[in-house]
Amino acid sequence: MSDTDKPATPPETPAPAPEAAAPQPAPAPRPARERPERAGRPHQRRGAPVPPVEESQPFGGTAPSLRDLDREIEGELEAAMAGLSNEELYGRPGKGPRQPQEAAAAGRKKARVLRVHGPDVFLDVPGGRSGGVLPMTQFPEGPPAVGEEVEVNIEGYDADNGLLLLSRKGAAVQADWSSVAVGQTVEARVTGTNKGGLSVEINGIRGFLPISQIEFFRVERPEEYVNQRLLCMVTEVNPEERNLVVSRRALLEKEREEQREKFWNEVAEGQVREGIVRSVKDFGAFVDLGGADGLLHVSEMSWTRVKDAASVVQPGQKVQVVVLKVDRERRKLSLGMKQLAASPWDNVAATYVPHTVVKGKVTRVADFGAFVELEPGVEGLVHISELAPQRVYRVRDIVQEGQEVSVMVLNVDTQQRRISLSLKAALPKPEEAKPEEEEEEEVVEVKPPRPRTTPLRGGIGDKPQLPLP
Repeated sequence: MSDTDKPATPPETPAPAPEAAAPQPAPAPRPARERPERAGRPHQRRGAPVPPVEESQPFGGTAPSLRDLDREIEGELEAAMAGLSNEELYGRPGKGPRQPQEAAAAGRKKARVLRVHGPDVFLDVPGGRSGGVLPMTQFPEGPPAVGEEVEVNIEGYDADNGLLLLSRKGAAVQADWSSVAVGQTVEARVTGTNKGGLSVEINGIRGFLPISQIEFFRVERPEEYVNQRLLCMVTEVNPEERNLVVSRRALLEKEREEQREKFWNEVAEGQVREGIVRSVKDFGAFVDLGGADGLLHVSEMSWTRVKDAASVVQPGQKVQVVVLKVDRERRKLSLGMKQLAASPWDNVAATYVPHTVVKGKVTRVADFGAFVELEPGVEGLVHISELAPQRVYRVRDIVQEGQEVSVMVLNVDTQQRRISLSLKAALPKPEEAKPEEEEEEEVVEVKPPRPRTTPLRGGIGDKPQLPLP
């Protein structure tokens, strides 16, 4: 095909000369998704130019403060989360130790009983955002009355039900490996003894109670506690190793510390209290009165002389004592037990009248004399100068301990509780020698001289004598 046979191509129309570019119409904006617009501000597309401050304010004026913006954001969040539960927001919490609701809420409080429903007792706890619940097992005395005040401890918070977990003072709580914690008070049943302590069971959990943590004093026969139920405090817990250690002594010490201050505020001289003998010494015994220990001296145990304190009291024995002296600064007490019995010195003055002879038994011998017991609780002193009429150098040369003697009462001092006695004054007096009868003098008859019939020789006769010159 020749060139002449080809169809003629229409000439290209020359493009017009470019002129000033006309403004192109802006593309139609994409429809925005429907969403709640913020209060007071229209929704702006990302990347759009930020309008001037004057244009962004719907009502003109200055820009809002940050505090106003924070309030607006909080209002939007509350509106968005309205109607959602805690489980939807945070998820369901897993099992684990329950934590208290607030640190300030922990501690001992007085709650008021709202209602009793089945095995639970619901209470109103002052200062808490929610109520509390106690199991009925915490009321061994019976269900409480509505409106009654109960002293409780806050143990934790049940987020599922929005209730505080409570426990009564001194009452045991139900424990398992998921909830048991150090410091809890639990009820332990003693199942047996082992080396170093007792085997216990706490709500199906096996535990150990060391022998040193049973009582304040040393326990010599731990088998006596078998099958008993004891309130104890959890001191060590390890769920992984299944190790649970409890202490009864720690609970007793905690209760004793709480009672100590109350005891010292109430104790006074002359009070009669009941106590438990903790230990016995040569000089006396220590008695626990529930808040402090007091000394019961051997001289205050009985009106009679006591040589061995163990012959009167034994460790663990309950006794009635009188508070004789209180030292609050040094926290010491002096106790007496003989004061509860009638004193034999009450009638001493009427029974032992001075210058009367009575019988007694020598109880002690000293260098200065001997003590004679006239009746149980009444003793008198025979001074060494009153033992014998002659001078005495050694008391044992005259009397011996245990010897029965007769003595004369010299003096009685009921205030000082002293009696002076004399042994030599009670001795029988020797019989006085009878005066010898005067011997009768022989009567000698005196005869008159016979008259002389013969003159005397050697004289001058009848011649008168001349006087001498």
